[in-house]
Amino acid sequence: MAEKKTNPRKTPAKKLSFGEAVTEVEAILAGLEADDVDIDRLGEEVARAVELIRVCREKLEKTDGEVRGLVADLQGDGQGSPAAAASGDGEDVPF
Repeated sequence: MAEKKTNPRKTPAKKLSFGEAVTEVEAILAGLEADDVDIDRLGEEVARAVELIRVCREKLEKTDGEVRGLVADLQGDGQGSPAAAASGDGEDVPF
């Protein structure tokens, strides 16, 4: 018996990985550019693309905040960081 593949368009956008969401948006755009979308489905396709783009933006913003926080910790004096607590002497970490 053949394995059933999950249709990504039936998966809620928030459950998709960033890469899966981008791939689906690209597929929708390719269909729109090639005029492959039936006029009866056009609204659904555009709505799905908008939903996916919103989810991608949320993921990007969340990751951006996390990365900025990590970089700020590296550039700070290290107080309150696990490395400073482990050293116990308050000296600057060489990196």
